[in-house]
Amino acid sequence: MEKTVGIIGGGAAGMMAAITAARQGACVTVLEGGERLGKKLLSTGNGRCNLGNLALDANQYYGSNTKWISKVLKRFDVYDTIRFFQGLGLIIKDKNGYLYPACEQAAAVLDVLRIELRALGVRVLCNQRVSKICRNEAAGRFLVTAGEESLSFDSVVIACGGKAAPKTGSDGSGYMLAKQLGHKLIPNVPALVQLKCGESYLKAVAGVRADAEISVFSRGECVAKQRGELQLTDYGISGIVVFQISRIANYILREQEEVQVVVNLLPDYTEEDFGQLCIIRSLLKEGRNVEEFFTGLLHKKLMMLFIKMAGLKPDIPVEDAKEGQLKQVYELCRNWRLHVTGSNSYDNAQVCAGGVDTAQITENMESGLVPGVYFAGEVMDVDGKCGGYNLQWAWSSGYLAGIGAAEK
Repeated sequence: MEKTVGIIGGGAAGMMAAITAARQGACVTVLEGGERLGKKLLSTGNGRCNLGNLALDANQYYGSNTKWISKVLKRFDVYDTIRFFQGLGLIIKDKNGYLYPACEQAAAVLDVLRIELRALGVRVLCNQRVSKICRNEAAGRFLVTAGEESLSFDSVVIACGGKAAPKTGSDGSGYMLAKQLGHKLIPNVPALVQLKCGESYLKAVAGVRADAEISVFSRGECVAKQRGELQLTDYGISGIVVFQISRIANYILREQEEVQVVVNLLPDYTEEDFGQLCIIRSLLKEGRNVEEFFTGLLHKKLMMLFIKMAGLKPDIPVEDAKEGQLKQVYELCRNWRLHVTGSNSYDNAQVCAGGVDTAQITENMESGLVPGVYFAGEVMDVDGKCGGYNLQWAWSSGYLAGIGAAEK
């Protein structure tokens, strides 16, 4: 008898699970809460859809069980992703290890997935928000309630995302369903998101971009460090380098602990190199004012800010400035401290950290508490760094969940 599989959520992970289950011969129905499938997928990679990354490694992910994540990724890795999409007719382009569709249009990725769903006869029901999953022990089936309608399935895949970008349909409903079934939830915070800082003077440097190394400090200890392009805003800091460490900062703040970020705007200089640079620049003192003396070291807006923070006036002769004040300007270039007060909301976050505890999920993506229920995608306590890693998790977990649900 043909197995029936219900997929709750029509995002990247849900569509992968549906295609995989249907290819195994199951009769598949996708219940999507929004008006169409894959809405969030269209915004990934700034609309270009970063499908995956050749540097796939479990170290690019966060979660309470990284060994488990590593085992899952090995069962459906980035090369499996490439083969899967090539099999759908999509031409993939490699840009320094980052994988994109050759046309660099996320819509093309969504289109090939939707075409395959149709070709496999997958039933798609949109505007169907699932509120309850009940197991009929006698029949060994699941009753899924969406609105006033109830559907019966042999197995169910929960793939309705987290809380990030709620306008695309990620409303956290998957957590509610998992909790109904007895699953433990790891607390959520926004991840891959901008951070807010307490320094009001940041408005003076809003819009400036710079290569930087940023270090996150809590209780005087460095807990994270990243290098990349930093973007300064009127409320705080942004850019990929900030996104990568945002979930760490948010979890610390959640515990009511103070968070500081130390910014090094000259990351290529060692202490010795920087000392030599300062000595060489001292030859520029004659006939210049303070502003002119520091011209060319960093972006002008940053230098003017640091000059002011050191208690100097930009138009005074540099020879009249106190040596300690000049040293303070130099110090700010490599050791600029900002106080993190929070982050932007889930509306701005690319992913959501936390979710269903993976200790209660098998490597086949099956619930360890309720056999026949599977999980896929962001609903679990797994979130990756920027660079295609979160979509890779959707493909990997969706594939395994689809296989398992169809076999059940």
